[in-house]
Amino acid sequence: MRIAGLFAGIGGLESGLAAGGHAAEIFCEVWRPAATVLADRFPETPILPDVRAIESLPAHDLMTAGFPCQDLSQAGRTLGMAGAKSSLVDHVFRLMDVARPAHVLLENVSFMLRLDGGSAMAKLVEAFEARGFRWAYRTVDTLAFLPQRRRRVFMLASRTIDPAEILLVDEAEPTSPATALDTHAHGFYWTEGIRGLGWGQDCVPTLKNGSSVGIPSPPAILMADGAIVTPDIRDAERLQGFPEDWTAAATAAGLARFRWSLVGNAVSVPVAAWIGERLARPGRYDAARDRDLGAAERWPDAARFDGTGRRAVAIGAHPVFAARPPLAAFLRHPGKPLSVRASAGFLSRLDRTSLRLPTGFRDRVAAHLDRMRGAATALAAE
Repeated sequence: MRIAGLFAGIGGLESGLAAGGHAAEIFCEVWRPAATVLADRFPETPILPDVRAIESLPAHDLMTAGFPCQDLSQAGRTLGMAGAKSSLVDHVFRLMDVARPAHVLLENVSFMLRLDGGSAMAKLVEAFEARGFRWAYRTVDTLAFLPQRRRRVFMLASRTIDPAEILLVDEAEPTSPATALDTHAHGFYWTEGIRGLGWGQDCVPTLKNGSSVGIPSPPAILMADGAIVTPDIRDAERLQGFPEDWTAAATAAGLARFRWSLVGNAVSVPVAAWIGERLARPGRYDAARDRDLGAAERWPDAARFDGTGRRAVAIGAHPVFAARPPLAAFLRHPGKPLSVRASAGFLSRLDRTSLRLPTGFRDRVAAHLDRMRGAATALAAE
């Protein structure tokens, strides 16, 4: 299929879809750091700067759009589809009416399923149905492919095929080994500690985009030897399925501070690759998965519209469960030790929380802080 990639970011969706033989004809990306990476990685593909200014697109079969999530994210402003960022999805439908692609693939955060009583999803499905599209969506976890826990909603709409035969035919049971603090690495967010940890057994929690001015917000990883580190940006790229240094062009352009944001905003490549391969070879949907959609204020994790009715779908977030090394072995580059300031702040929050902490976790954070303070004292004495 020929792809028009709107809100393309650094090309995660399009890079993955290429696994099924699909290729981007054009990109649209307004953010300079992301457009810089696109130009480096897809030098033959034109890049349009602003979706609001586009009046026409070259012929294509599949329109993709990982439209902005800031207004839909639980960690963001939660303004819904009326927010200035997420309302840009209106331009997807405007351009659909102009270009009339056969298929449209959207991606966004899973929180949109329950935001504003489900009104965000209602707006999307009503817009597709009004244009004669069938649709299916599914919450997919990157953990199916890589050691990162990252739940995102993928929605496919089509005039010509049944999207359920793409998104809703593969399912696997995750196989997670028993882990212990002295045998496996565990990911968490050192910026939390009061209401949550983002705790991940043998994986990292969702990579975030950091601040709007490029202040990174990487997760921390407690290694089996007690060290606490934040991953190298090259390993962060790999945790999203990109080759390491995929965003190196941002550094060359003097935009290195945005690399974490670029990676945190991206679509996980292997998830898109699974979709691309299914688009090339659709499966057979089993209608026994259908459930009553009901009238709840939260949309289910998966659902479909076959042209006659909407139905919830009983299916998990893991279309496969790919073999992968333990997180500690997956990492190729030394992490940066969590600083004295960051460790002390996190430990202070742990001491004030009512969270049930993993046995021994607090002591390991305290021991790491003591080591970091000792190292700082020794360095100052030299």
